[in-house]
Amino acid sequence: MTTAASALPPHSTTVLPTTADIIAAAARMEGIVRHTPLQRSEFLSRFFGANILLKREDLQPVRSFKIRGAYNRMVQLSRAERQRGIVCASAGNHSQGVAFACQALGISGTLFMPASTPALKVNKARQFGGQQVRVVLTGYTFDDACAAAREFERQQGATFIHPFDDFDVICGQGTLGLEVLADQPESIDYLFIPVGGGGLASGLGTVFREQSPDTRLIGVEPVNAAALKHSLAAGDNQTLAQIDPFVDGASTRRIGELGFEICRQTLDQVVAVDDADTCRALINLYQEEAIVAELSGCLSIAALEGFREEIAGKTVVCLLSGGNNDFHRFAEIADRASAQS
Repeated sequence: MTTAASALPPHSTTVLPTTADIIAAAARMEGIVRHTPLQRSEFLSRFFGANILLKREDLQPVRSFKIRGAYNRMVQLSRAERQRGIVCASAGNHSQGVAFACQALGISGTLFMPASTPALKVNKARQFGGQQVRVVLTGYTFDDACAAAREFERQQGATFIHPFDDFDVICGQGTLGLEVLADQPESIDYLFIPVGGGGLASGLGTVFREQSPDTRLIGVEPVNAAALKHSLAAGDNQTLAQIDPFVDGASTRRIGELGFEICRQTLDQVVAVDDADTCRALINLYQEEAIVAELSGCLSIAALEGFREEIAGKTVVCLLSGGNNDFHRFAEIADRASAQS
């Protein structure tokens, strides 16, 4: 894995975000995005013999970090773009962030979501957006919904708000890192980051490599949708032939292009965790900490077992990235939790 000091290839013209860009994003969303708590988990700290801190993005108004990037992108739209409206594709959480921003900014939006999206996320998107948004359920995966949204963009002239492959979205997600460092002035040894399309990991990687370079950054993907891990091993950004969308908030066939460039330079390691481990992490959070999390939000915690010896006695931050879990999924989650890894 390359280090933070690594440069892009000489021929690349990609402009990467800086901490200054992310600080500017934080100023734009003041009063809109909640500064969520960095909370010590007594259960996990005892279990792993470490100081385990949870960044509680499940406590955002839309129950996930996605409001950050969506709002930072949309608040900068021109008057003409606002009048034409926006379109997005999402497995659920991004749509809620976009819907919230549509309502706050008075922008009309069309939200494409996979038909497999948990009903809770669909209903919440409609609730947050109200009369400003229309939800369209199509396809089985995020990639199916994204193709439909892109076609809508072409036909209607709406502005596409990408869930992760966008400079301003990445900057918005990175504001989360500023909060973590403000709330934990002592050194952070490890930061575990859920990875779906790579926007969150890119924003955090940017902040931490500039402001906390000694922190070891670990990206965590579902084993059946490990696009970043696969691409890093191959040496370039590749598209998975197929994925299992069970961990719906972190299942995409391809990492964002900008995100891949940032992640390959800033992350120290990327691991893939079994669904059974993720399900057990979700259940443990609920039973031991009374925290209702979603599967993608638990990826960072599910990865801890594989680092048990390394993290002993260390300060570890786990990004609990969302809490939009549907009660009707619990039977399946419990069933998968009992499976052998």
